[in-house]
Amino acid sequence: MSEHYLTTPLSDEAVEQLRIGDTVYLTGVIYTGRDAAHKRLVDALDAGQPLPFDPKGAVIYYVGPSPAIPGYAIGAAGPTTSYRMDSYAPRLMEQGLKGMIGKGMRSVDVKKSMVEHKAVYLGATGGAGALLSVRIKEARVIAYDDLGPEAIRELVVENFPVIVINDCRGGDQYAVPKLEEALGQS
Repeated sequence: MSEHYLTTPLSDEAVEQLRIGDTVYLTGVIYTGRDAAHKRLVDALDAGQPLPFDPKGAVIYYVGPSPAIPGYAIGAAGPTTSYRMDSYAPRLMEQGLKGMIGKGMRSVDVKKSMVEHKAVYLGATGGAGALLSVRIKEARVIAYDDLGPEAIRELVVENFPVIVINDCRGGDQYAVPKLEEALGQS
C-alpha cells in the first residue's frame, strides 16, 4: 500500500497508479453531489444540455454538508452511502468522471464502468465529517441550489484524505479476505 498526493482534475495516468488500500491525499477542486443532484445531471445529459461542471477528470464527493460555522468554509462534511448513486455513476464516467468519494460498496455495473473508463472509487471515513471539513478550504454552490445541502458545490480541498476502495483494474478492497482468514486464524 502506498501514499499518493494527487491534484485534480485526475488524469488516466494518475488513476492507473492507484491500487486498493492506497491512501490518497487530494488537492484541488472536487464537486459534491448526492442522488437528487445525480438524477438532474443524467437528465441534463439525456436532454443534450451541458453539465454545471466539466466532468473530464473530475471527482465527485457524495456528501450533504452541514452549514458552515464561523471561520470555516463548510460545516461537517462526512461521506454518504454510495450505492444510491450507482444507477447514475456509469453515465458520468462515460463523460470523463475519474473519481468518486463516499462510503460503502459499489454495484457490479459501477465496478465494470470503473475498469472501462479508468476511474476510481475512494472511501472517506464515515463519522469524521467535522475532521474532514478542515481539509475543505473553499465551498460554493454551483448548481441546484433548491436541493439545499444536496446542491452541487465546488469544493477546494487541500490534502483531503481518502482510501482507494475500487481501482481501475477491478480491485475491490471490500473483497479482500479478512486478515484472520488470510493468516489462517479463522
